[in-house]
Amino acid sequence: MKVEVLLQDITVMKVDAIVNAANRLLAGGGGVDGAIHSAAGEGLKKACSRLGGCETGDAKVTRGFKLPAKYIIHTVGPIWQGGGSNEETLLKKCYLSSLSAAVLSGAKSIAFPAISCGAYGFPHERAAAIAVNTVMGFLKRNDDIEKVYFVLVDERLFKIYCAALYDYGVATVE
Repeated sequence: MKVEVLLQDITVMKVDAIVNAANRLLAGGGGVDGAIHSAAGEGLKKACSRLGGCETGDAKVTRGFKLPAKYIIHTVGPIWQGGGSNEETLLKKCYLSSLSAAVLSGAKSIAFPAISCGAYGFPHERAAAIAVNTVMGFLKRNDDIEKVYFVLVDERLFKIYCAALYDYGVATVE
């Protein structure tokens, strides 16, 4: 299976690239962003300061520093504002930008968190459906990525992402 949902800490993933749900300044913060910055070490902070920030929906790449992952792909998810501010399109763009950045970096495996599902308040079921549909659509058109993980630390989110993958037609989640 090319796509898996895991309940674990994304910072321990031994993949080519992990995705950081970053803020626009790429300065570290709370949640996944804070955990990645903390685990990667000071080198990440310095590298991010040279990138000039990142716009919502876009992605920028740094090396993994102290993480097992070779690369960190930083993407800025949309803040949920009720659904009328292009949030769904911007979230889809986060996944596509991250996958494209992974391909350009030569990554064959990538791990995603639940982008925008924490402090940014995106409705979880909607976010999971967008994530799964976007990734599955990308994988149908592109053979460069061999393995995609959705890595979640919250059991409720884990179940929601498993259900979204099942709804897509993938019956087994490891």
